[in-house]
Amino acid sequence: MKIRRAKVRGKHQPANGKSKFYGAKLLWFLRLSFILLFPVVINEIMKIKSFLARPFASYIYKGIRRSIETAVADQENILRSMIKTGRKTEIGKDTHLNEVNTYEEFRQAISIRDYELLRPYIDRIKEGRHNVLWKGRPIYFAKTSGTTSGTKYIPITKDSIPNHINSARNALLCYMAETGSTHFADGKMIFLSGSPELERVGGIPTGRLSGIVNHHIPRYLRTNQLPSYETNCIEDWETKLGKIADETLGQNMTLISGIPPWVQMYFDLLTERTGKKIKDIFPNFSVMVYGGVNFEPYKSKLLESIGKEIDGIETFPASEGFIAFQDSKNAEGLLLNTNSGIFFEFIPVSEIFKEQPTRLSLKDIKVGENYALIINSNAGLWGYNIGDTVKFVSVNPYRLIVTGRTKHFISAFGEHVISEEVEYSMLKAASAEHIPITEFTVAPYVSNGEDKSFHEWFVEFEKKPANIGEFESRLDEVLQEKNTYYGDLRRGNILAPLKIVPVRKNGFIDYMKSIGKLGGQNKVPRLSNDRKIADELIKWKEN
Repeated sequence: MKIRRAKVRGKHQPANGKSKFYGAKLLWFLRLSFILLFPVVINEIMKIKSFLARPFASYIYKGIRRSIETAVADQENILRSMIKTGRKTEIGKDTHLNEVNTYEEFRQAISIRDYELLRPYIDRIKEGRHNVLWKGRPIYFAKTSGTTSGTKYIPITKDSIPNHINSARNALLCYMAETGSTHFADGKMIFLSGSPELERVGGIPTGRLSGIVNHHIPRYLRTNQLPSYETNCIEDWETKLGKIADETLGQNMTLISGIPPWVQMYFDLLTERTGKKIKDIFPNFSVMVYGGVNFEPYKSKLLESIGKEIDGIETFPASEGFIAFQDSKNAEGLLLNTNSGIFFEFIPVSEIFKEQPTRLSLKDIKVGENYALIINSNAGLWGYNIGDTVKFVSVNPYRLIVTGRTKHFISAFGEHVISEEVEYSMLKAASAEHIPITEFTVAPYVSNGEDKSFHEWFVEFEKKPANIGEFESRLDEVLQEKNTYYGDLRRGNILAPLKIVPVRKNGFIDYMKSIGKLGGQNKVPRLSNDRKIADELIKWKEN
């Protein structure tokens, strides 16, 4: 009995002062050990992340490979499922989806719409109504800026949120599976994005897509993520960038993500503060994730700032849905997300403004043709023109490149020049003289009769050409080869040769700042069919 009582007291209530002394010693020792070993423990946990990522990446990658073979069937299944759900919604009743069973019938029932045609349904959702565009109510509104529609509110539903989250994850996992490189998961990662603070519109949490996605980063990655939540909430881009630099200098940055021009602005600030290349500031930086604009015009300067070759992962996210991502370093183009809640349609760019354009499903597209991208999704978007144009470079698998925006073109004289063509021409002309370009945009200059009209290129050079006239001639020749209509107008002496207006250093940044669109997901339009941007940029031309 005495022994038993002694055991009980030893466990719960020390029998004497000596036990208290040794108990305090043990507690002190354990605390000291934890303090000393904490960095080691954290380091090992981080290593476990990259170790466990390997089998998970392999599993997901194999699933994506299998889905390549079933892309058309998956699209057909998504359409059937959407029609079944859509029949019970207000838009489904308005369009008689209960009578639709085939894609041909679907095209007749669902017309192509932009945000203005979608707005009445969005307004009903804001009023608190259910089952308007999709079952229930959206869990978020992604807020975007429109030129004609003002602020747009794009619904994100419980069914559609995995498309945004899993697609970004899959891009990283495909990279891991193909390269075997997972060590970047052990370090710090940053995404240069909009504020994660959300407001409520019609009772629905609302904010920038990047801010919404920020709320869905898994807990096990939170320890890797920079900048801090407080810094991410800063609205002023220059102030925010300064704080991001404060928080990341001295950190083990391994992955950096964002829209290329804003990543470049971040790199410039780091170099300005330290006098070093990015590779010397962040020795373990190995992966850059980017999207939103064509990377090629920014590649040269970014790599010069980094100081070494680096792996890149390209993505095609949009508020309306995560469209495609780079699934392989060894293949051109981005893999279309054919099994992620979106049914895709494609309209030949030449027909986009027709009342009854040709509408194609995935099985009917052709390699090399430019299409306007139309989506139908489990976010409640039906026949929605997101404004992007794409071109397929492969159909097995379905890989594409983004060629521009439906509203970003020049056809003031019938030439219909698109973003892909001006970017190609600039890259070819600049690479011939090894001239790095910071930014550029193109607009038509319509003569009032004194001279011929021409295309005016506003260009911010990192290093100006030795002879600007020769550079203009080379650029003009390449564009004539790339766009036959432009070539005909030039050879017919209807258009004068293009002219370049050099923009002073940081002129484009100052322009974006002046219109309140510095940083975040904003970007400079590559070209436009009017003079609105051009006439503003005149303020920042070189003297």
